[in-house]
Amino acid sequence: MGVDYYKILGVDKSAKDDDLKKAYRKLAMKWHPDKNPNNKKEAEAKFKQISEAYEVLSDPQKRTVYDQYGEEGLKGQVPPPGAGGPGGATFFSSGGDGPTSFRFNPRSADDIFAEFFGFSSPFGGMGGGGGSTRAGSRFPAGMGMFSEDIFGSSFGTAGEGASMSSQVPRKAAPIEKRLPCSLEELYKGTTKKMKISREILDASGKTMTVEEILTIDVKPGWKKGTKITFPAKGNESPNVVAADIAFIIDEKPHPLFSREGNDLVTTQKISLAEALTGYTAHLTTLDGRSLTIPISKVIHPGYEEVVPGEGMPIPKEPSRKGNLRIKFDIKFPTRLTADQKAGFKRLLVP
Repeated sequence: MGVDYYKILGVDKSAKDDDLKKAYRKLAMKWHPDKNPNNKKEAEAKFKQISEAYEVLSDPQKRTVYDQYGEEGLKGQVPPPGAGGPGGATFFSSGGDGPTSFRFNPRSADDIFAEFFGFSSPFGGMGGGGGSTRAGSRFPAGMGMFSEDIFGSSFGTAGEGASMSSQVPRKAAPIEKRLPCSLEELYKGTTKKMKISREILDASGKTMTVEEILTIDVKPGWKKGTKITFPAKGNESPNVVAADIAFIIDEKPHPLFSREGNDLVTTQKISLAEALTGYTAHLTTLDGRSLTIPISKVIHPGYEEVVPGEGMPIPKEPSRKGNLRIKFDIKFPTRLTADQKAGFKRLLVP
């Protein structure tokens, strides 16, 4: 058969059109002469073989002749009289005057490459090609660097005549915005609607401004620093992937409670007499319930009354809650009379 086009492309004889395109895309990028300035002669030979193999195998008529008669049949040997391809197909020369040799004149490898990709050299500056081609390269002269990412991500399943951008679209830096929430909202959960205005590109590539409402479902128990991301909701522009927008939960100060992990902490001011003789705490919870907590113990400086299950919901298990911790600010008298001092001594000194 002479040259084995299937082996050159590294595909099976049953290869479909997509298989041929993938194989050609990979090998043509690897062996393009402009990418191989140090072994250009070898690269040119391989590049020519790859292009010729793809031209033959991607054309049903040429592929049928090649499968039946090999390279010799393609390039001028006359098939046996009356011979036809599979299924009785008969091949004609441009004259159309009966069965004769199948005239195959391989095209320029550069032409095939340009037809496939939409430009003839994406490596302008490496091999002196300068970046301009008969197919109208969109790669600037002197680009000088070959990027696997460019052709891995941009080409994808591009077919013949694909028109590519001059660079890989870069991802814009994320936009982060604070989302202040009250402690009540974080306790019960809430829905926040954020109106944004951004620029997008229409079908013709023109910029237009649109407004959009982003909905954020704040779950019970979410903490300060929780991040909610909306992918690609930033401004669009050529060769730039729109930025993600991230809202970061912030916690507004509360007049009564502070938060420590999943616990709620509050401080109550009491007198020394209440600390010593007993005290009843009255509180309104973040969801509006009234709590009455009698404390019979002596309340000393640093004492905390812990009420289980009256803290913040636990995000992963919202049916469970942390604790409510009540601290005390004991107001001591600034001075005592002689009688008061004597009375305390009688009561407190053993």
